[in-house]
Amino acid sequence: MSASPVTALAPDPKRWKALVFIALAQLMVVLDATIVNIALPSAQEDLGISEGNKQWVITAYALAFGGLLLFGGRIADLWGRKRTFVTGLIGFAAASALGGAATGEAMMLGARALQGVFGALLAPAALSLLAVMFTEAKERAKAFGIYGAIAGGGGAVGLILGGFLTEYLNWRWTFFVNIPFAIVAAAGAYFVIREPEGGRNRSPLDIPGVVLSTVGLVALVYGFTRAESDGWSDSVTVTMFVASVVLLAAFVLTEAKVKNPLLPLRVLTERNRGGVYLSLGLAIISMFGLFLFLTYYLQIVKGYSPVKTGFAFLPMIVGMITGSTQIGTRLMIRVPPRYLMAPGFLVAAVGMLLLTQLEVDTSYAGLIMPAQLLLGLGMGTAFMPAMSLATHGVEPRDAGVASAMVNTSQQVGGAIGTALLNTIAASATTAYIEDHAASATTPAAQKLLAAQSMVEGYTAAIWWAVGILAASAVIAAVFINTGAQNGGQSASGDGDGVEDEVKIPVVAH
Repeated sequence: MSASPVTALAPDPKRWKALVFIALAQLMVVLDATIVNIALPSAQEDLGISEGNKQWVITAYALAFGGLLLFGGRIADLWGRKRTFVTGLIGFAAASALGGAATGEAMMLGARALQGVFGALLAPAALSLLAVMFTEAKERAKAFGIYGAIAGGGGAVGLILGGFLTEYLNWRWTFFVNIPFAIVAAAGAYFVIREPEGGRNRSPLDIPGVVLSTVGLVALVYGFTRAESDGWSDSVTVTMFVASVVLLAAFVLTEAKVKNPLLPLRVLTERNRGGVYLSLGLAIISMFGLFLFLTYYLQIVKGYSPVKTGFAFLPMIVGMITGSTQIGTRLMIRVPPRYLMAPGFLVAAVGMLLLTQLEVDTSYAGLIMPAQLLLGLGMGTAFMPAMSLATHGVEPRDAGVASAMVNTSQQVGGAIGTALLNTIAASATTAYIEDHAASATTPAAQKLLAAQSMVEGYTAAIWWAVGILAASAVIAAVFINTGAQNGGQSASGDGDGVEDEVKIPVVAH
């Protein structure tokens, strides 16, 4: 076999089988983000994790995953995406086994950090494999439609699965369940995935870039995590934010000067990709708020069980799958991405707007279900072209880091969303209690006040989420100016809808 640059890519006959295993791996990573949240109270009690340290079960994963994503993306470009993907899966399975078998706090936190490390290898490799394997427009649209639906809806599936496992088995199974996912995906990937030749970036690793980006992103994610628990004016919180700004600024300056940068600035400065990263990151902020507050609302205010709560998110999953695979996939090759992304974010904002009307006795069927359908439909429609555009037209040697930037914008968005919206909700709840405490003189009235104050906090935060989604729509409409993705072309159009041809080396048979 020899590598030769050609314009019409020779399609890999096993690409659709490969998609099954890539999608399975992505589902495992996305599931893990929500499944552990449901298991946390049980695990905390069993392992004797203190109230102050319980957040580290989530934070240890977030810091390792968020901090190492760019490094993981570059490793995929350097080492080979298939090899990185399989290594990430095996490592994630081993870390999950360690977490499920944890006998104490230290073992659990170490397992979560290891999951984050291997997740940071796995996630960019999965997305970049799709980017290099599916280059024909219609096939790319279908592949990214499936991937987008999983990326968006997997979190809600995690709530259902996490509820079942915690309620009917044991919290340890929320870790052990990753092992069969990982083994099947790794075995399938090993035998089925065939990465196109000529797409590796074998330049020496940019060590200063790795150090600055990793420490800078860890400081940023930890700053937001700390703000949620200790307040925005806490000295450590402020120090983390200042450090992250200094380190990430130094990272950008370094990348502009070194010969072989970890993150070539051409990946970021192309306006379409920059617009995708920014709008997607903002949209994730609002989505994290929704999952968080709606879960609390259904379980605490409505008294739903974990399983019932998971099933209550089904309308969003249906909407997400429909928007991604039916609307996004069918229209992506016909209309420019901004005509899907901007309206998609606006439809999601309308769904979020409905949820600002939540009351203690709100009907699920009358308000929550239609709101979720709109949210899922809008997000699915917007996510699908966003995922594709983030890697479309990028040079094959940069596919890993471009994919890592998608995950980084989501991870940072999630950290910001959790901290910012939680703070807003807590402030609104406290203010409501202070205003109405005098009138709650009986135990029944005090119980009602507690529920009303929580709902008041949720709706205050959801109003912010509406505004953030509207901002995502504006950014998508203004920044993204490429034409329809109707061929194996560059997505770095100059605004006239005419795009340059890109030649990607493939294996000639």
